[in-house]
Amino acid sequence: MAGQHDRSRTGRVTIVDDRAGRGENRRPAGDAPAAPAALDAQQVSGFGDMDPEAFRAAAHATVDIMADYLAGVRDRPVMPAIEPGTLRPLFPASPPESPEPIETILADYQRLIEPNVTHWQHPRFLAYFSSAASGPGIIGEMLTAVLNSNVMLWRTSPAGTELEQVVVDWFRQALGLPERFDGLLTDSASTSSMLALAAARQAAGVDVAALGLPGRPDVPKMRVYASAEAHSSIEKACMTLGLGQAALKKIPTNDRFEMRIEALDEAISADRKAGIRPIALVGTIGTTSTTSVDPIPAMAAIAARERIWLHVDAAHAGAVALIPARRAQFAGWEQADSVVTNPHKWFFSPVDASVLLTTRMAVLRDAFSLIPEYLRTLDRKGPIRDYSEYTPTLGRRFRALKLWMLLRYFGLEGLRRRIENQLEQGRRFAEWIDESPDFERLAPVPFSTVCFRYCPAPLCGCEADKAAAEELDRLNLALMDALTRTGEVFVSHTRLNGRFAIRVALANLRTQDTDVDRVWEIVRREAAALTVGAV
Repeated sequence: MAGQHDRSRTGRVTIVDDRAGRGENRRPAGDAPAAPAALDAQQVSGFGDMDPEAFRAAAHATVDIMADYLAGVRDRPVMPAIEPGTLRPLFPASPPESPEPIETILADYQRLIEPNVTHWQHPRFLAYFSSAASGPGIIGEMLTAVLNSNVMLWRTSPAGTELEQVVVDWFRQALGLPERFDGLLTDSASTSSMLALAAARQAAGVDVAALGLPGRPDVPKMRVYASAEAHSSIEKACMTLGLGQAALKKIPTNDRFEMRIEALDEAISADRKAGIRPIALVGTIGTTSTTSVDPIPAMAAIAARERIWLHVDAAHAGAVALIPARRAQFAGWEQADSVVTNPHKWFFSPVDASVLLTTRMAVLRDAFSLIPEYLRTLDRKGPIRDYSEYTPTLGRRFRALKLWMLLRYFGLEGLRRRIENQLEQGRRFAEWIDESPDFERLAPVPFSTVCFRYCPAPLCGCEADKAAAEELDRLNLALMDALTRTGEVFVSHTRLNGRFAIRVALANLRTQDTDVDRVWEIVRREAAALTVGAV
């Protein structure tokens, strides 16, 4: 019956849910199952946590569910065939007053949650930038949860604090950056970049941390410069830091979607003449739409000349710097004031994990340090680092643990081998696009993300005709939708020079060469099924 255990001779516990086959898959979670399972004694009358033995049994059952999920994720639709608003009615409208058996909760997880998520772990999830979580990283997350350390002060987590220092330096070395870089872990590149720009604002000499911005006639307008292809998190950081969207100057790009350095020079010169103070340049290695690489060496020279902060966003592509032979694409980032890369992208860590490296930790500390009496460390001597002084948050997860585990499990050699394979997959896919008369690549492929569109002969080359351009956009939107509806592949899109482009990002730990072959087969099949002029 639904919710019962099936225990094999090996002692393995499997949660069995047979309701879907009997038309009961819409029963709201929390209703009594057909065969009620027992409650833990602590649930009935206790004042403490789950009994350790009950936890052991539930955890074993959960690990079996997790392993089965990873073993079978390839057989699921990448994105569920559901529409917005259809899931919420399956859940109770109010919280349960009485406790429920863990078996029932796990069964409802399998029934309601697993089938109805977009499966980022799927080998043909090729949208955005993949975050495929590896086994050792997942195990690290489990151990992180059981320790539940808050790495805000050294004393609240000695191992968490010092392991974070170790892991951050391991990443620095692995990426080939010099010893003058130090740093910390955050949740995402959005946060890391915001912290970097807060430090840049502080370094501008206006002491915003202490005096603020409003009502200060001594503070001029401030400017941040980034490519028009830079991630939206840079603009959000300006909004959050009180600089405003107007403070971000988006510099135009060339035909390779790289920042035009002469346009940057002109913008800085014009701002200085207008009394606007430049405070930061943001260069990107691996832009979100096309993974283009800004001219970082030239930007570094300008930053040094103008005495302004240089931040390099390598959130996705930074992992490629693990491969010494490919570091030419990262030239100049060693001259930056700060660099960000995300292990939860191409390093195969579970979400979330971002590494912020900087040569100016003291400035970052000045931007955020605030030490009330109850956070002072008075009973210890020695080199103490309290990470809460470098961020606006006190609560900080023990992210270093999963990164330490996956770095040790794969080793740098293992990570390099996997990344090289994914770069080769991207090269192959781009080659297929280039060789096909019905498809057009819309951007260079510096790493392994391919931007392309379906461009059949009657329309290709006719973009001066507004109707033809609109028809091409409609065709490619329809193609992307058709790909998703197959359930076999999930891709995303962008716009390049006003043209609708389909993005295939090949950086997924589970994507095999046969998956890439299959995706190309599906793309061609679904494109051929579209009717030009009747989409």
